[in-house]
Amino acid sequence: MIYNIEKKRAFVAGHKGMVGSALLRRLALESCVVLTAERSDVDLRRQEQVEAYFRDTRPDMVFLAAATVGGIVANDTRPAEFLYDNLMIQSNIIEAARQVGVEKLLFLGSSCIYPKFAPQPISELSLLTGALEPTNQWYAIAKITGIKTCQAYRRQYGCDFISLMPSNLYGPNDFFDLNGSHVIPALMSKAHSAKKKQNGALTVWGTGAARREFLHVDDLADACIFLMRNYSGEEFVNIGTGEDLTIHELAILIAETVGFTGKIEFDSRKPDGSPQKLLDTTKAKLIGWESKTPLLNGLKSVYQWFLEHQDNIRGVNSTTVDFAQ
Repeated sequence: MIYNIEKKRAFVAGHKGMVGSALLRRLALESCVVLTAERSDVDLRRQEQVEAYFRDTRPDMVFLAAATVGGIVANDTRPAEFLYDNLMIQSNIIEAARQVGVEKLLFLGSSCIYPKFAPQPISELSLLTGALEPTNQWYAIAKITGIKTCQAYRRQYGCDFISLMPSNLYGPNDFFDLNGSHVIPALMSKAHSAKKKQNGALTVWGTGAARREFLHVDDLADACIFLMRNYSGEEFVNIGTGEDLTIHELAILIAETVGFTGKIEFDSRKPDGSPQKLLDTTKAKLIGWESKTPLLNGLKSVYQWFLEHQDNIRGVNSTTVDFAQ
């Protein structure tokens, strides 16, 4: 064990988002003191507010999961927000952590940091070797900057700041707005609605040929705790399942999960995004971590959660992307 988290004060930035809430569930199993900040009290985009919060609370470790997030539509129509919000959030937190002497910080990136046509499976060495996928380049640029910021602070100040790059995530407390969500919550919400109408079709963006890898958010939270304890290095680490499937295959699985038996249609006028995004998880396995949740089991648990919480799920009755603080 490189870092002992027992009895430490852990700040989870983004505790109301899908990743942050999973981290809270996972940290509840540890003997940590968990710190969170409501947006009404601390706007993470405002440097003076973040620095004041860190001076007041003095966390020992930080999980940087706060971000402005969304799917293709949100990324493509709100590029300035995706760039500005994420640059400010991560820069303010990283600098405030340095100022108060945080012992360890974990920054969460995204697999969209890699080139659109990166060799598959994508190793960590593929970063900055080619052009990004245009539909989410703004978010990707912000996340790349976060990685490089952690590396720079490690080199100049000796800060033990590490970065993880998860594959596409899904799980409880996801964002289900059709104009802003990622593919699994969007398809699940569409399939549920089509099932209720009985004569509706499930329409999927793109050709269905693009391949994606999906990681349950509870597996990511487990990886965060494991690497917080067991990894310290400048290079970031891919976190995924090591398996992918086509969007067509995913749509079939979701239809089966929801109980939708109607027609599945593909709108080829809409973009597919990157043709494939499968992460090389060799480094994570060498450190000692592997995912545990099979995709079908994960989808079933998420749909059950959806049914139990649909009246209050983020985005179901909204047309905006949530700021996952």
